[in-house]
Amino acid sequence: MPYRSPVSDFRFIMDHIVDFDAVAQTDKYEEATPDLVDAILGEAGKLCDEVIYPVQRNGDLHPAKLENGIVRTSPGFAEAFSAIAEGGWIGVCANPEHGGMGLPVTIGTAINDMLSGACLSLHLNPLLTQGQIEALEHHASDEIKELYLPKLISGEWTGTMNLTEPQAGSDVGALSSKAEPLGDGSFAITGQKIYITWGDSDFSENICHLVLARLPDGVPGTKGISLFIVPKFIPNADGTLGERNNLRVVSLEHKLGLHGSPTAVMSYEGARGWLVGPENGGMAAMFTMMNNARLGVGTQGIGIAEAAYQAALAYAMDRKQGKVGGTGTIVEHPDVRRMLATMKAEIFTARTIALACGTAIDMGIATNDEKWKARAALLTPIAKAFGTDVGIDVANTGIQVHGGMGFVEETGAAQFLRDVRVTAIYEGTNGIQAMDLVGRKMMDGGDAAYRLLDEVEAGADAAKASLPELAEAVWQSAETLRETTEWLVGQDMTDRFAVSVPYLRAFARVLGGHYHLTAALKGDETRKKLAAFYIKRLLPEHVSLCAHVREGSDDLMAISPDDLAA
Repeated sequence: MPYRSPVSDFRFIMDHIVDFDAVAQTDKYEEATPDLVDAILGEAGKLCDEVIYPVQRNGDLHPAKLENGIVRTSPGFAEAFSAIAEGGWIGVCANPEHGGMGLPVTIGTAINDMLSGACLSLHLNPLLTQGQIEALEHHASDEIKELYLPKLISGEWTGTMNLTEPQAGSDVGALSSKAEPLGDGSFAITGQKIYITWGDSDFSENICHLVLARLPDGVPGTKGISLFIVPKFIPNADGTLGERNNLRVVSLEHKLGLHGSPTAVMSYEGARGWLVGPENGGMAAMFTMMNNARLGVGTQGIGIAEAAYQAALAYAMDRKQGKVGGTGTIVEHPDVRRMLATMKAEIFTARTIALACGTAIDMGIATNDEKWKARAALLTPIAKAFGTDVGIDVANTGIQVHGGMGFVEETGAAQFLRDVRVTAIYEGTNGIQAMDLVGRKMMDGGDAAYRLLDEVEAGADAAKASLPELAEAVWQSAETLRETTEWLVGQDMTDRFAVSVPYLRAFARVLGGHYHLTAALKGDETRKKLAAFYIKRLLPEHVSLCAHVREGSDDLMAISPDDLAA
């Protein structure tokens, strides 16, 4: 079935739920008028539907391959990437000084959602380049910016992120890659990196790797790590390509999904690199890229959920099975209806959280208001973890809707689940996101969380006159979460970390109630029905999640490794 980008959903959420108009009224983003936003989203949707989605299956059926040291990409990927690059979509949010559009992150998030739904394997390439662009904009020298940014923004060159090593996964501080000064301002980078998404391709003129490595005097741990840009081909001062650098693709990983996206093992053998940011300041610079990527990864989950839902809905509307009324198709079965309604309601919740996060980022940038920055920081781990969890859950449910046809590869339903599964792992596992939420993001004593819950309760109070039953349920859920948060911030980190995952999901559940209630007030009858479904059937999950949170860690940690092995 064809993929249809959910442009109208983005427009509704931006106009009626997350108050994107406030972003457009700032001096920085005053050019993001409704007409411009409509045009951009419409064109992006057309690109995704007509150019990108048609190559989606190619990536799965004809994976990227390493042949004689050269990565051969899936059929049609080169042409589809060219369409992305030539349309200026890589630099949507990049600084106009170097060729970007300078548009708000909220718009970039919507575009990334559509591109992920159309073909995540391909979209991972420009997504990582976008993260590299942001890292260079914030931390690189003017010389590096002038040389690299125009090429990255245009899509002539692409970017990667090199953190992980065989012995250093989430514990980045355990890395062993070394950087030796060469005396001319450059460094010799030596080491091996694994899980490098789009570590090479046959359609990029140059691949620019951001690599974490340790200088000779770098102290152990994360405080002694520096960041370097290490290009495949060393550019001349005018941007033309010089000699090939001493780096290579050792192998490509054999993965569960995302077969069209080459995930490389990279070897750096005295490769020349240039420092990005200060010496031993690599983690700060890399986190700029990772924070960009975390919202992006959450959006990937939502995009695939959308594609999986559309495929399941089309199948359910066409498949005739059993004795049912109406059309005679399986969409008439109550359980199939339940699955589809759950998928649709969850996608709306996750998408709105992501766009609310994007709006908060934009307002923080435009106003420099610390409260907006705190809101963005609070929502980022929720957007990443819940968005990817929803992607996995919806893709899994999509297989169930297809029944036996979902388990065979011809329908493509299984590909969505295989492709989305890794999103809960990379850019910080969802467990790490939850720990970040209850740890670093609660160092303010919960103030940012309380301000958000104040808005949820105020919205529910305002809705009580027209939708009393739904509004009361949302208000009560916010109050329960507030009391749970008050308990949480009084605990030590062991207790917090032990219950961080259910706490994050409870927060997402309550936000979903708030957003669905707002949609019911401002949308049509369909949105009211969906809101009632979510608030009555899915929102109550917050009660058990909050009960889980308040158990702390004692009973969990009492289960020893021996007990687990018994």
